[in-house]
Amino acid sequence: MKLYNKTVIYTFAILLITILPLTGCWDNKDINHRLLPVVLGVSKIENEYEVIINLPVSNAGKIESRIVSFKDKTIAKAIDTISRNLESRVDLLHVKLIIIERGAAEDGVKDIIGGFMRSREVSPKALVAICDEDINVLFSKLKDTIGSIGSTTVDFFEKNAGWDPDIALTRVWEVYRGIHSYTYDVAIPLIRSGDEFPMEQIGSAIVKNGKMVDQISPDETLLYNIFKGESSSGEIEVMEKATVRIVNNSIHHKGSMHNNQPFLKSKIKLKVVILETRGEPSLNEIKRELNQALSERFNNMISKTKENKADIFGIGQFFRRELTRKELKNWRTKYYTNLKMDIQFNVDIQNQGYLITS
Repeated sequence: MKLYNKTVIYTFAILLITILPLTGCWDNKDINHRLLPVVLGVSKIENEYEVIINLPVSNAGKIESRIVSFKDKTIAKAIDTISRNLESRVDLLHVKLIIIERGAAEDGVKDIIGGFMRSREVSPKALVAICDEDINVLFSKLKDTIGSIGSTTVDFFEKNAGWDPDIALTRVWEVYRGIHSYTYDVAIPLIRSGDEFPMEQIGSAIVKNGKMVDQISPDETLLYNIFKGESSSGEIEVMEKATVRIVNNSIHHKGSMHNNQPFLKSKIKLKVVILETRGEPSLNEIKRELNQALSERFNNMISKTKENKADIFGIGQFFRRELTRKELKNWRTKYYTNLKMDIQFNVDIQNQGYLITS
């Protein structure tokens, strides 16, 4: 009987010990008392960060935007102050787009991105964009133009909505990788408020080691996406002869080292359809002019990135087996600037129609 009583006491004690940790839900907030913004803006003024949050607010059955902002020495402190002074807690788990003002991007986003990665309050899959004007102006114009900033702005970058292949798609984790990688930099979309449209994409920022050093045009961004293997469907003007649309693309790379100099051979196959022609160009004329236009545009972009020592294409990845870690540390400055490339475009026209084929 005594043995039985001891067994019961021990069992009860074990159950009590296992149940006690389960009572740690005192700090949970009801969903009705949490604000879930999807767009967050960051600018830097001297030694302070200004955080701008677009909060969705229900008004008479409609979702409207409420913009709140605060300045502090750290982003985390600014967000905490905003949350403390609102009637509900600000939860950043659903943030899908982070917009950084150009001045802050040129100063460097290492602390901004590093903070988001460490806190884990923002998803590493959230998209990043750079605002080419005062970020308060952008948020105000968007609010006045479209009312609800959140979903409309995010849809601009969604592949199943308003995304176009001349818009770079760069996420928080990719920017973080670029900051700490010897062979990877990134291109981040440049946006601003428009006169005819709520928001305009004006190209992409070249970001090296977390700092914006230059920019490329939307047409060059299209090639950047193709080089990355993004499935593209975009229009390209071909001189005076025709307008074509890329419907599919594939790419193959082969890297090698000769006398301590990197060589990269790339073959890009494009499937295109002809949208319109001017005059009576032959297929060979269209292919030749398309090839020439793409090659010139790509070579100009490579020259620009080599001048800035920014490998946004991640070409250094093809030479990780050829170079030691110590040598890879100097990839941008020693090897990438001396890179020799042979890039070939193979154009396959899908709809020949009545074009002259001779």
